[in-house]
Amino acid sequence: MLKIAVEKALHGSSGKMTLSVNVEIDRGDFIVIMGESGAGKSTFLRILAGLEAANGRIVCDGVTWLGEKKTVPVQQRNVGFVFQDYALFDNMSVKENLLFVNRDEALADELLEMMEIGKIAARNVTTLSGGQKQRVALARALMRRPKLLMMDEPLSALDPRMRRKLSTQIKALHERFGMTTLMISHDVSEAKALATRLWFVEDGSMKEYPLSMLDRLYGEV
Repeated sequence: MLKIAVEKALHGSSGKMTLSVNVEIDRGDFIVIMGESGAGKSTFLRILAGLEAANGRIVCDGVTWLGEKKTVPVQQRNVGFVFQDYALFDNMSVKENLLFVNRDEALADELLEMMEIGKIAARNVTTLSGGQKQRVALARALMRRPKLLMMDEPLSALDPRMRRKLSTQIKALHERFGMTTLMISHDVSEAKALATRLWFVEDGSMKEYPLSMLDRLYGEV
């Protein structure tokens, strides 16, 4: 589905570095990306989404998103992105946030019910708890029916009970909509519950490891 070979100079946690990624992603993968803060994980997702420039090549289903003389804008990449800070529209209600992306009322209602936020659809998002905002952000990302869903530590600010609940919902949505999903996480239990593939970023280099090695590898990174 996706072939990615990109490089970008960064100022990482240890100073200047080069983020270098050469990977392939198959349709239906759920990839959890782990590694130290400042290693380039978020930058990689932003490059893939078209939110940051980079050198190299990205090809999705035969269509070049990034090449020597071509960059497909984010609006044309059919990706959903869930940011750490939710990035909701504060002047809108829960449902209005979803419909701003896509006027499909039936899909909005389905997602609201799946995320268990249908009863608060008319509330302004500024009145919501962190867990509720995260579910709105996830539902809004799915309003595009994206081929690719990317999440940057979507559960990091939630309490343990809500993290478990939302983790279950994320897995159900991934399967329900037949998506390919990439999620940044620092939580081993989340990776075990969700991942079909595990990637680590170390010193700007992306490496894949077997899920069976997760406990040992995460302790070393």
